[in-house]
Amino acid sequence: MPLLLPGPDSATLEMEKSARDLAMPIGDCSSCRYRDSLLIEGSCRPGDTCVAVESGRQIFRFFRRHPELAVNYMADGFWERRAIVAGFIPLQELPKLIDDVDATVRRSVARRIPVMYLSRLMDDPDREVRILVAERLPASRLMKMRFDDDYLVRAMVAKKAPQGTLIHMMHDPDELVRKEIARRLPQGSHVLMINDPSPVVRRSIVRRITDRQAIRLLADADLIVQLEAIARVPVDALKLLDDDPDPDVQQAIARRREAEGKH
Repeated sequence: MPLLLPGPDSATLEMEKSARDLAMPIGDCSSCRYRDSLLIEGSCRPGDTCVAVESGRQIFRFFRRHPELAVNYMADGFWERRAIVAGFIPLQELPKLIDDVDATVRRSVARRIPVMYLSRLMDDPDREVRILVAERLPASRLMKMRFDDDYLVRAMVAKKAPQGTLIHMMHDPDELVRKEIARRLPQGSHVLMINDPSPVVRRSIVRRITDRQAIRLLADADLIVQLEAIARVPVDALKLLDDDPDPDVQQAIARRREAEGKH
């Protein structure tokens, strides 16, 4: 007499129907290694919690429920399965995935791997991996990445680097990076960037330098920088702009002098 295996219960059948209605991939339970264990126990469900299909949501739900099984899939052929696995395997196993061919997998590794291994990812070809590395590296090792080819990586370095080291990045070729540097420079150092070629950076600088240092920006080519300087400098310095032809400049000077005259 043939052995009769228990079939799926009504809840499983309903899940299969709902998944089909939503065009969700359904795993083939007949050939699954977990057919006689997890499936019977209700610990995996076709179309919802399944490791056998190429569905990130189902795979994530499976390993969230069975994290101890993740190590069995570290060499799996599906990149998304390996990327999800990297979020569940023990930390000591993560270095085995550090050279994975897929960038998404390496990003998952970079988020969790112990800091001692991050230096191996500092030159990763994927920008997002290097950004994650810069975000996690301790300050003492971070400045090694200030010459990265990608401006977003350098911007992360500028955001996290110790204030005392930012002076070494003041001449970064990218405006975004220099803007972050200008925002974080120690008090008293901003004047070193007063001649930055970007008006966006100078707008940040003019708000952070002393009133007398702002005199050097009264004739700036950018109107916003000029107006900020007019609002900052000692009122007697405004005479330097008496011949400025811009009506906005002259109105700002008049308002400033009027306000000073009320005190």
